[in-house]
Amino acid sequence: MNAVPHDRPEVVPHRHPQSDLDDLVDRLARTRWPDEFPGVGWSYGVSRDYLADLVEQWRTGYDWREHEARLNAVGQFTTTIDGQQVHFLHVRSREPDATPLVVTHGWPSTVYDFLGILGPLTDPRAHGGDPADAFHVVAPSVPGFAFSGPTRETGWGVDRVARAWAVMRELGYGRYGTQGGDFGSLVSTELGRLAPENVIGVHVNALVDASTPVEPDELDGLSATGREQAKRNRAAWFAHSGCAMQMSTRPQTLAYALNDSPAGQLAWNLEWFVDWDPTRTEQTPVDRDAVLTNVTIFWLTGTAGSAARLYLEAGSSWRRRPTRSPVPTGVANFVGDGAIRGLAELSNTVTHWSRFPTGGHFASLQAPDLLVADIREFFRTVR
Repeated sequence: MNAVPHDRPEVVPHRHPQSDLDDLVDRLARTRWPDEFPGVGWSYGVSRDYLADLVEQWRTGYDWREHEARLNAVGQFTTTIDGQQVHFLHVRSREPDATPLVVTHGWPSTVYDFLGILGPLTDPRAHGGDPADAFHVVAPSVPGFAFSGPTRETGWGVDRVARAWAVMRELGYGRYGTQGGDFGSLVSTELGRLAPENVIGVHVNALVDASTPVEPDELDGLSATGREQAKRNRAAWFAHSGCAMQMSTRPQTLAYALNDSPAGQLAWNLEWFVDWDPTRTEQTPVDRDAVLTNVTIFWLTGTAGSAARLYLEAGSSWRRRPTRSPVPTGVANFVGDGAIRGLAELSNTVTHWSRFPTGGHFASLQAPDLLVADIREFFRTVR
């Protein structure tokens, strides 16, 4: 595969102007709240009481500078790949035989989601682990998201993002692993298809393209248990896919509201970060500061609308079954994940399959210890 043109990476610490933070607080204070039916909870969408409480925490009790400092404590870089600015975290392990690993986030996440797992992955010795399990970690911001800035042209779907990540070798990593969840699971598996000579193994959680059949005959090939799971997954998708349908069809219309109202942007992110009454779900709650940090990053970089375009750009990936990857693939399933092994095996060489009774869709935030342990276990089999 041909190398993707890029510039030499530059170090980029972030320090957003106080005037931007003051404007955010002012806008939050002037939120124009809609009415809501009494007693409906989350059945019509994000609960107003829940959102109002979180907006007040954002306005008066959240410290962006604390989380900005956490980000700036990690090596951050920007480069240009295929004409697009790309931001990435890059943390090298002190272990000389560490395995390079590129990790990819989904929507509405940012690389902030990975801060809690960087230490255990890169320095297992300091976290009670085996030094042989160490990784050099590269965590890019998906084009259009956060510090990668808005995309400047159409076409940044799954294939193009995966091609961009193939420049791992330009960082000196000829052989490496991939990991990702949500949209990142699609990029990670696609990278294995594009560069099987470079990718030693693919580990994913929240494997979103293995929950429902793409073709009718795929359902027939499943076990009775798999068919029942597929039916439940389809029902759940139709009940909670409003945000995805809007972003995959008319993202620009949505962008005006997201870019103008921080409360509206927070509500939109909560569609996926919560997506139902958080007092009733079995998933581990996502830490409120993590939710607020992700939405603050989108707000300060003005990229909520650009990130939403991902769903339209990647639309073809939802409607087709990709060719089968020859690269060994590990799939971790947490509470709320609906991946079906029979469907996953149609397009992946699945050699590792795990299921956990806790956590959730955003495993790096909801079950970081379990996720790290599963990543280590899988890559021991492919090193």
